[in-house]
Amino acid sequence: MDEEVLRFLEHAKENRYYIAYLLAITCEMRKGEITGLQWKDIDFERRTLSVNRSLSHITKGFHELKTSSGKRLLIFPDITLIVLNDHLQKISDEKERYDESYNDYDWVCRFRSLTQLWKKLIKKSEVPDIRFHDLRHTRVTIMLKQSIYPKIVSERLGHKRVSITLKTYSHVVPGLQETAVDQFANELFGKKNFC
Repeated sequence: MDEEVLRFLEHAKENRYYIAYLLAITCEMRKGEITGLQWKDIDFERRTLSVNRSLSHITKGFHELKTSSGKRLLIFPDITLIVLNDHLQKISDEKERYDESYNDYDWVCRFRSLTQLWKKLIKKSEVPDIRFHDLRHTRVTIMLKQSIYPKIVSERLGHKRVSITLKTYSHVVPGLQETAVDQFANELFGKKNFC
């Protein structure tokens, strides 16, 4: 799975929508949350972003997130910081080139044809045919395999309760119980023989 994510990102690097894919993978964001992200929501110094609104694919309008768990502050890794800075520079260059006719309304990602380009990129990178939302699922699976505390995973996803996260994703990682038991036994007993 990790290899597929890296292969996909390698092919996506030069794509205009790379930042959207990276936000989905590194910040576990939904497509609507990514397209609802504004530059004012990002704190470059602290490497955080605030998830406050989402674009509805049904109404085609933006709406503020209603629950405190849906609204969340996410820390992002250095790679996302670098790509966000690059993306902001590209947008600044476009604004300068097109002058007053360019208006992005402060959106980080104004992607009208994201889904069409997504399908082409999936095919080109030779990874399984997945939906955009599956990037989020992939990231959660990786976090659970890394034994990241479920409450942290749940908070990053914007789930109201940890039980929602565990119910949704526990089947994704077969052998998670076995791994937990083995880690516990190794930590407690080490190489000593108590048998």
